[in-house]
Amino acid sequence: MRSSRRRRHPERAINKYRRLLTKEKPFKCDVCGKRFTGQGSLKAHMRIHTGEKPFGCDVCGKRFNRQGHLKTHMIVHTGEKPFGCDVCGKRFTAQGSLKAHMIIHTGEKPFGCDVCGKRFNQQGHLKTHMIVHTGEKPFGCDVCGKRFNQQGHLKKHMRVHTEEKPFGCDVCGKRFNQQGILKRHMRVHTEEKPFGCDVCGKRLSLKQNLKTHMRVHTG
Repeated sequence: MRSSRRRRHPERAINKYRRLLTKEKPFKCDVCGKRFTGQGSLKAHMRIHTGEKPFGCDVCGKRFNRQGHLKTHMIVHTGEKPFGCDVCGKRFTAQGSLKAHMIIHTGEKPFGCDVCGKRFNQQGHLKTHMIVHTGEKPFGCDVCGKRFNQQGHLKKHMRVHTEEKPFGCDVCGKRFNQQGILKRHMRVHTEEKPFGCDVCGKRLSLKQNLKTHMRVHTG
């Protein structure tokens, strides 16, 4: 039975293979004009316009317009990570996620800012960077209304209201709400003084202390 099905339309299969080689796309979408090599690809594409989603997930009921999308979605429920990085071994649920990860190893930065030219390895990082130029602050605090241009900054700010102090000193046990403050505190124990006066050479542990010290010379 299997062999007879394969031989049913040999000419059609050969023609499809030829179109793939020649990159010929005889099938055109009447809505957007996009062209395809096979009628099946056109049929699948048309669901974008019709909104048809014939493939449903048996677990959560979510529906998709392509069987491949359903297959990728099912990994969410199975926890399977079939795509592995050949460099570090990290595994991913989707091939697109692996592709985005590989840029870390190659050092490639394909996403560039049209304003300042700075480049990024992920489109999401570029999108976050663009807020610097637009001045947009989409993340707002529900408590005091203060707004931020990055979600991470809002997360740090929220500790002011929750009094959460997740960063602890290993030496004295004192806790802080920001990692940067903990880093500055550690200089008390290490006696590190990274800030030096250009006039007299005196060194201080905090930038603010250096600023205060400079008044001695400037009056």
